Amino acid sequence: MDILHHVLNNIVDYTMLLFEFMGVCVLILSGIKGTINYFQKNPYTRLNLAKGMAMGLEFKLGSEILRTVVVRTWKEILTVAGIIVLRAGLTLLIHWGIKNEETKHESAELLDKQL
Repeated sequence: MDILHHVLNNIVDYTMLLFEFMGVCVLILSGIKGTINYFQKNPYTRLNLAKGMAMGLEFKLGSEILRTVVVRTWKEILTVAGIIVLRAGLTLLIHWGIKNEETKHESAELLDKQL
């Protein structure tokens, strides 16, 4: 049973590292792309940046959810739960911002078509 527990811990640890790495890569690439789009005066800069941030946070949230598999104490559970709540809240705020930006762009496109 100890071997199985050790294997599970290793799998979860490496998968968490992979998800964290992927999340950081997505955030960095989105930031670089957002900077380039900003200087090119792309009207969709905020929308694209918000979508990249949301995707990066999703990977990081997945990592925290995996962490719940191996926590052992109540203190660890509360810490992980707090991190999950904060990241989920950030993700919801970003998705709300994305929806507002999409609505703004759809309204602008509709107005352009009417003119």
